[in-house]
Parts: sequence; structure tokens; C-alpha cells
Amino acid sequence: MKLTGVELRWISMPLVAPFRTSFGTQTSRDVLLLRVVTDEAEGWGECVAMTDPLYSSEYVEAAADVLRRFLVPALAAAGPLEAHAVAHVLEPFRGHRMAKAALEMGVLDAELRAQGRSFGQQLGAVHDRVPCGVSVGIMDSVPALLDAVGGYLDEGYVRIKLKIEPGWDVEPVRAVRERYGDDVLLQVDANTAYTLADARHLARLDPFGLLLIEQPLDEEDVLGHADLAKQIRTPVCLDESIVSARSAAAAIRLGAAAIVNIKPGRVGGYLEARKIHDVCVAHGVPVWCGGMLETGLGRAANVALAALPGFTLPGDTSGSGRYYHRDITEPFVLDRGHLAVPTGPGLGVVPREDELASVTTATEWLAV
Repeated sequence: MKLTGVELRWISMPLVAPFRTSFGTQTSRDVLLLRVVTDEAEGWGECVAMTDPLYSSEYVEAAADVLRRFLVPALAAAGPLEAHAVAHVLEPFRGHRMAKAALEMGVLDAELRAQGRSFGQQLGAVHDRVPCGVSVGIMDSVPALLDAVGGYLDEGYVRIKLKIEPGWDVEPVRAVRERYGDDVLLQVDANTAYTLADARHLARLDPFGLLLIEQPLDEEDVLGHADLAKQIRTPVCLDESIVSARSAAAAIRLGAAAIVNIKPGRVGGYLEARKIHDVCVAHGVPVWCGGMLETGLGRAANVALAALPGFTLPGDTSGSGRYYHRDITEPFVLDRGHLAVPTGPGLGVVPREDELASVTTATEWLAV
């Protein structure tokens, strides 16, 4: 394919309810979308960077800037487009994995639409539907948390993830276990809120039979996670620390990751995500697909990824209604705790023009 241009599109999506984690509270999701236009087909990419550099060093306007000034021009100068070559072309530019992932996603979507192949086929999906978990933010009170968890269980979610931070950890977990029992698949996510000095406190979560504790320590403290894993029984899962297949292999070798959360945007794209999956499968390490409050575009790609054989734990591939009253694509709706893997060409979904227009705040055309 030949690249003819990329449209940057900023959208703002109000959330159904505020979503609080250890690094902040969101009431809306500002998203940078990419429409990659080629001489054969158009593709869509979604950048998962947030408005502010709180979850990671990346943020929306920085992603737009590096795409505009460096990544898109480099890709245009490289000649004929092939999705598998995008990462190599962009490799000289350090970091900016979320921006790179969005661009690669758009190219891959266009390529697969031109070929009549789906994301699932390309990535190696072996399932036509995937089990879905839900991420529950930090609440103002335990009763509010219990009501929220009960609602999600009633909707059919097969796994509950509780966001935790110092002061909101053992008691909320205890309350959920006491109310809903030991049969509920339950895990916690700290988003780097603790230090190794908290090991004894985190060990108080062991009696509750959690699937895992996700990213308890700083993302750069891989050795700390290895030390923590020796002091608690709850399996340690890495999220922010895993940025590539190489970092996943190193973390596994060090004993820092019994489980890995794969977020394609965080690792530079779906093709690198597949490599991480393969590394983990080779080492017998379970993986699951994390979420970044994606629209239906990113959700479609995540569901396809989660259908690979190594994804043996339910991911954060929630239905559209978990976060948005109205999605920009046809909504993903839970069916007995599962979502169907799209089978159409590329992502298998496209934006609905009226919905997309209603949430768009700005556009910019990058001609090449």
C-alpha cells in the first residue's frame, strides 16, 4: 500500500461514572484517533495515551506532536506500507510506544481491510468469543463498592478487578469476599501505589484467594517485584513494567512476573503484544488483556487479541456500556459474560459517523 495521508482526530467521551485509580480520577476520556488513508483502504488507530502524563510519561498532545513531526513523515518516507515493517521504521525514535501503536494499528487495519482478513485471523485467534472481566475503581465507601460489584456480577462479568491504594485495600477486598463469596474470580490492581516496605501489609491479602495482585510497585522496580513475590502468596502480575517482549522475558527470568497483563498500546502495538504472548506461553506464564477505557475501535482489536490461546485469564475487555453511554462504533454488548470476536475485515467495526461527529473536538490532516 501507499500512504496518502493521516487524519488526527481528537474526541472527548464522557464516562458513565467517575473512574478513580491510585493516580487520579477520570470523568471523561480524551482520545486521539488516527484515520490512516492509503491507496487501497483506510484504517483506524486509537491512541491510549491519557490527557495528562499520570499513568505513563505519554499524553495525548505529546502523541499528536510526535506523530505530526516524526512518526508519520518517517513512515511516508519509507515507501510502500506493510504493517509488520512499521515498528522497524519507527524504531529510531525513542519511546512514544502509544503513539507508535496507534499508527501501526491504523496501518494494520487498512492492510487487513484491503486483504479481506480480520484482526483475529492475523493475530492467531483460536476462540470466537472471550470471557470478560471488569475493573472497579476506588469508591467513596465500602457499601458503594459492594453495590457496584453486585451490579457487575448481575450483568454477567466473570471476573472482578478492584483498584487499590494504601488505605483502600484489605478491607474492601474482605468486604467483597464476605458479601459475594470465594467463587468470584477476584483480583486487585495497585497501579504502582506501594513500595517493597509494604510487603507485610500486602501479605494480608493472601487469605482472600486472589487471582493476582497487579503492578504493586513502581514500574522500574522489577527486582522489587521479584523480592515481593517471595514474601506473599498472591501471584504478582506486571503491567506497567512490561513494555516489550524482551522486558517480559527478563521479568519472567527474574521471578518478578507470575502473570502478565498485555496492553497493546503500552508495548508499542498489537504485533509486539503477540510476541509478548508467545514469550509468556513458552515460559508457561498466563496472560490477559488489559484495558485503557478504549472506544469500540480499540475494544475490537483487544477482543481479537484476547482470543489467542495464551490468554487464559479473563481480561478487562468489558462491554461498551461499562464506560460509555454511547460508543462511536456499534456497541459491544456482553453475552453471558463474553464478547464475540469481530470477524469482518480489519477491526471488523467502523465509527458511526453521527456518533463520531458528536464527540469530535478537533481534526488535523497530515498530508504526505
